[in-house]
Amino acid sequence: MTLRINCWSGPRNISTALMYSFRQRTDTVVFDEPIYAHYLRVSGREHPGRSETLASQDPDGNAVVRDLILGPHPRPVAFFKMMSHHLIDLDTAFLRGCRNILLIRDPRHVLRSLSVNIPDVNLGDTGLESQVELLDSVLGEGDNPIVIDSAALLDDPEGMLQRMCSMLEVDFEDAMLSWPSGPKPEDGTWAVHWYANAHASTGFLAGIPSDDPIPTGLEPVLEAARPLYDRLLEHSLSV
Repeated sequence: MTLRINCWSGPRNISTALMYSFRQRTDTVVFDEPIYAHYLRVSGREHPGRSETLASQDPDGNAVVRDLILGPHPRPVAFFKMMSHHLIDLDTAFLRGCRNILLIRDPRHVLRSLSVNIPDVNLGDTGLESQVELLDSVLGEGDNPIVIDSAALLDDPEGMLQRMCSMLEVDFEDAMLSWPSGPKPEDGTWAVHWYANAHASTGFLAGIPSDDPIPTGLEPVLEAARPLYDRLLEHSLSV
């Protein structure tokens, strides 16, 4: 039986690095944001590389769920890097057949980085509302949520990956701690716009978050995002 792992992240997090980490496993196949085209079609949002993304993926999200996420895979573990705000206008029943990770980041850093490529950032773009809905769904079914704060993962990659693997009931592999630099075959067509740091990386490297203020006008978005992040943080894993 295939273990299907959805990693529901917000943008400008370390979700690509985590995908590369799972790509190093001997038992895992990875997929990069398979419902991105669906999100762009349904939402109408203008993102860098929008036309290329729509051309590169099936924009029918329900078909992607049926044929890819719930479909057959050549390895026992299938890891899907997801943006939580992409989960719109879809039947979410498929989540019950998957393990779901919530990868979160302080919204101040998310907004500062995201606004570089998307000037009209709104609360929905952070993914936090969708992540809280996913958290409530997991808790409502009596399950233990797997919530990972990126700062904690960067501070202790081995410890956090071991804890994550334990909750997923898979063995931790040392290979998850590093990967070759450069693009990967699984990268989406949008990688050219977003993955410069991920392509330069060879492992989880903690940086020093900028203390620069967020762009003018985004203060209300940050104010709305903060309590959502804090709620998720209450459930985050520690080593």
